Amino acid sequence: MTLSYRSKVVSCLILAGAAALALAAAFGPHVCGIRVEFILFAFTLLGVATLHAHTLGVALTGLATVTAYKVFFSSFHEGTGFLGLAFHMEHEWVMLANLLCLLTGFALLSRHFEKSCVAELLPNYLPNDWKGGFVLLVMVFLLSGFLDNIAAALIGAALAHQLFNGRVHIGYLAGIVAASNAGGAGSVVGDTTTTMMWIDGVNPLNVLHAYVAAAAALLFCGYFAARQQDNYSPIMKEDPKDLKVDWTRVGIVGLILVFAIGTNMTVNLRFSEYSDSFPFIGAAVWAALLVTIPVRRHDWEIMPETVRGSIFLLSLVTIASMMPVEELPAASWTSALALGFVSSIFDNIPLTKLALDQGGYDWGVLAYCVGFGGSMIWFGSSAGVALSSKFPEARSTGSWLKGGWHVVGAYVLGFAAVLFIMGWHPHAPHKAAKGEAAPVAEIAPAEASSQTQAE
Repeated sequence: MTLSYRSKVVSCLILAGAAALALAAAFGPHVCGIRVEFILFAFTLLGVATLHAHTLGVALTGLATVTAYKVFFSSFHEGTGFLGLAFHMEHEWVMLANLLCLLTGFALLSRHFEKSCVAELLPNYLPNDWKGGFVLLVMVFLLSGFLDNIAAALIGAALAHQLFNGRVHIGYLAGIVAASNAGGAGSVVGDTTTTMMWIDGVNPLNVLHAYVAAAAALLFCGYFAARQQDNYSPIMKEDPKDLKVDWTRVGIVGLILVFAIGTNMTVNLRFSEYSDSFPFIGAAVWAALLVTIPVRRHDWEIMPETVRGSIFLLSLVTIASMMPVEELPAASWTSALALGFVSSIFDNIPLTKLALDQGGYDWGVLAYCVGFGGSMIWFGSSAGVALSSKFPEARSTGSWLKGGWHVVGAYVLGFAAVLFIMGWHPHAPHKAAKGEAAPVAEIAPAEASSQTQAE
């Protein structure tokens, strides 16, 4: 990219932000009954979804535009003007710092797991024919439960490239992304969205039942994706390799997870009154990384790109924190279902932040929806975007939808499974004052039928 081209892009983004701000100021707090903040946010997400080469610039422009609007023409919940902004950031900085530390720390964790050679042993245990492809997707699902879903998807894609002689069907690529997103849906360390819930104070057990939906979705799309791949290019297993697993790196991965989970449990169970005063979880992850420096070298060279990606996500999360969530539709199982489809187009991180600020959701159902829903289109999740860098053919939205039709069906099937098996059980706002009543929400089919039988 030349300097002149970069300058033109920056200039266009600044002009777009200024024009949006001017229009927002002219029309007042509402346009056609919709708050201006939501319109500016929607334009930012639309820019992220379409300008894939300039996502950071779009996110920063959106953040500057929304911040300027809130400071000069609207207000924050904490006050007006720059003082309101300062108080707002004082309320949000711990969550943002935790997220930054976890995103960068887990990126290093993923590299340790990749270099441990554990994943390269997995093909030795795959069956032949289409079942080999299906079991590989199950392995990706399991890896994503404790490993970042991006890393799990990339590991699965690398193994698929090896096993299928470089000929991987786009429907199977969609299946890999879906498996990685499904595997992280019920784990607070498996996906950025669930990690955000964890940081925000949601009990990890409250997202665990997302695996009911995720398992049903995996069985459905995994079967059809494996069949597609077997018809396109059957599995070609090599002789088992005599690999040496680096158990020290595996130990580092385990230590980081123990530090993070142990710190979170200690702070929330024993010192909950201090949980919003310092990024304890993120600090614990980096403490584990610093302690293990003499043991194995960390891949510091990935930090510049990781920090860029983290700033992009943090910009969207900060914008979401400024939204007037009290004007959103009430949390319900129908709105959770809709968020899943929205997350296939717009980034699921800010959508999760909006839901957390609003409260009243069944967090397990929401985790499945915003996590797995992003698999329906390649740019709907970070795992899909990362995989497309290795398989450029995945960037054809039409081909993804045609080849990965089973992902859409799996999303609906998984949602129906968790709703009818577990029901919809909205949680009270996890940061509400004691004694505050839980919000009234819709009753899911499973819950409604049980009440009818009781009557």
